Amino acid sequence: MSDYGHDLLFGSFITPTNADPQGPVRLAVSSEAAGLDVVTFQDHPYQPRFHDTWSLMAYAAARTERISLSGNVLNLPLRPPAVLARAVASLDLLSGGRVELGLGAGAYWDAIEAMGGRRLTAGQAVTALSEAIDVIRGVWDTSTRQPLKVEGTYYGVRGAKRGPAPAHPVGIWLGAYKPRMLALTGQKADGWLPSMGYLKSQQELADANARIDDAAAAAGREPSAVRRLLNVGGSFTTGTNRGFLQGPVSQWVEQLGALTLEHGFSGYIVMGDDERSLRILGGEVAPAVRALVAEHRVAAAVTR
Repeated sequence: MSDYGHDLLFGSFITPTNADPQGPVRLAVSSEAAGLDVVTFQDHPYQPRFHDTWSLMAYAAARTERISLSGNVLNLPLRPPAVLARAVASLDLLSGGRVELGLGAGAYWDAIEAMGGRRLTAGQAVTALSEAIDVIRGVWDTSTRQPLKVEGTYYGVRGAKRGPAPAHPVGIWLGAYKPRMLALTGQKADGWLPSMGYLKSQQELADANARIDDAAAAAGREPSAVRRLLNVGGSFTTGTNRGFLQGPVSQWVEQLGALTLEHGFSGYIVMGDDERSLRILGGEVAPAVRALVAEHRVAAAVTR
């Protein structure tokens, strides 16, 4: 595995709690002030303690000017793909091209079913996600005036009008861990967005990356067409290394730099709702990691 050469992105992963209704919005504004590139929000529509994530994203987009926004990841079983496609395109147009689409196949099926969603097996959910991607991209494709037809087992459209097209090429980032989801990521997605806490080891991370690469190549795509992003948790402390991303800024820079240069990751989304951590991430970690990676890329280009 190696560096895919993407520009680096740094972002926040915010809990959409509604106990303090404006709290998540303040964190989005703080993320932008800290110089971060993207602010993301969990999406659990069955959770009454949380805002509806799409409503929150729209409100946060209106309160910010530069930063991109994404669900992390949006719950597909409770968000019909044709309607979701138009919602994404609309918010992208309204925000000046600042929306990305983090998308998941679904989890917590009892809660999904309780909200009126359809319970699927793991295999069915992957098939449904694949069909949904075809629907979403078809709605966005305004290069043809032909009505959109997608005949799927779980999602299909039969003559839908296309459009609107988003303001920019919206990335579809999949939260994926199992073999079929990883293969789908390589075949159809623009990004892979796992959480480090669900990956048991660096070897598991490398194996998942390789599976995405193989699937991309089999689909006639360059592996570099799939951006690799990573949700990470950690804390900034003084003193010695206490574990992965548990230490001073220099440790964060070294460990995130290694993930880019050795495993191809180019997006780091930090979990937690702490404004101090956002300021350190944007003001100290991000510039230092970018400098470290740029230096290695230059050196690698010279030796080719």
